[in-house]
Amino acid sequence: MRGRRRAPRPQIPWRSPWTPVVCVTGLAAAATLFAVTHLSKDVRLVVDGETVAVRSFAASVQDLLVDAGISVGFGDYLSLSVRDSLADGGTIEVRHARPIRLTIDGRTTRRMVTSSNVADALAELEIDQAGGRVSAPPTGTVPLSGMSITMFTERRVYVIAGRHRRWTVTTAGTVRDVLRQERIPAPRGYKITPAPESFPRQGTVIRVEPPGPVLPPHTVAIRPDVAGLNWAGLAQCESGGNPRALNPGGPYYGMYQFNLASWQAVGGAGTPVMWPAEEQTYRAQMLYQRVSGRWQGQWPHCGARLFGRS
Repeated sequence: MRGRRRAPRPQIPWRSPWTPVVCVTGLAAAATLFAVTHLSKDVRLVVDGETVAVRSFAASVQDLLVDAGISVGFGDYLSLSVRDSLADGGTIEVRHARPIRLTIDGRTTRRMVTSSNVADALAELEIDQAGGRVSAPPTGTVPLSGMSITMFTERRVYVIAGRHRRWTVTTAGTVRDVLRQERIPAPRGYKITPAPESFPRQGTVIRVEPPGPVLPPHTVAIRPDVAGLNWAGLAQCESGGNPRALNPGGPYYGMYQFNLASWQAVGGAGTPVMWPAEEQTYRAQMLYQRVSGRWQGQWPHCGARLFGRS
C-alpha cells in the first residue's frame, strides 16, 4: 500500500523573487518620508503684502528666493540676510522698492520707499503729516511703478488788506488761495504782493493794496521823517531784534517790547509776537507818531537809539 503524498510546503516569503523589490521600495519610501519630515522646511513667504506657505528643501534664504523666482535688488527690503540658513516655521518678508516723486511746499525730490500705501510711505520717509494736506488718501496704494505725491504743510502767514491785518494758518498752495480762504477780495487793478500764484511760505506777509497812492481805510500813513529813524537800532537794544522776544516782567512783547495796552492802542491784534517784524515796526512807528515823538515814556532806556546812525 502506497503511503500518502505529502502536502507541499508553504513558500517562505523572503525567498520570493519579489522580496528585494519590495524591500528596496520600502526603504526608498522610508528615506523619502524621512527627508520630507526632517529635511524639508515649511516657511511663510510674504511678498509685497501677499502671504504664501512654502515647503522647501532650500538650505538658505537665497536658495529659497531663487527657487521661488523672487528677485531682490537695490532698495528692496528683505527681513533676513540672503546668507541666513532657512529655518523651519520661519517667516521671510520681501518688499520691493517703489519710486516716489514727492513735492512738499513746492520743492520736489525723488525718493524710494518699500511701503505699499501712502500713509506708511510718508512715515517711512519720516514726514510729519499732522495738519498737512496730501494729494492722495492715506490708504491709497503705492504701485510698484511708483507715483507722485504732493503735500502742503501748515504754515502761518500774514494778510494786510485795508483795515484787515491778521495772521492765519493755512495749507494753501498759492497766495490767491490764502485770500480765498480768508474771504478777502482782490478787485481788478489792486496790487497783490507776493504774486497771486506764488507759494506762501512760513511767515509770508501778503498785501492787498488799491491802485494809486490812496491809503486803505483805517490805515495810518507813516511820515518819512519817522520811517527814517533808526528802528533797527531800537529793536536791537530792546530785544536783540527778536520778533518773538518776551519779558514776563511787564509783560513786554516783541522787537520793541510793547505792553498790551500800547499795542492795542495802535490797532495791534493779538500780541506782538504773533506778527512779523515789519508789522511790529509799523505799529512802533504809529506809536511814535501817536505820542508826538515823546519816546521817553515808551522806550526810556533805548529810545535814544532812534537818533543814531540808520
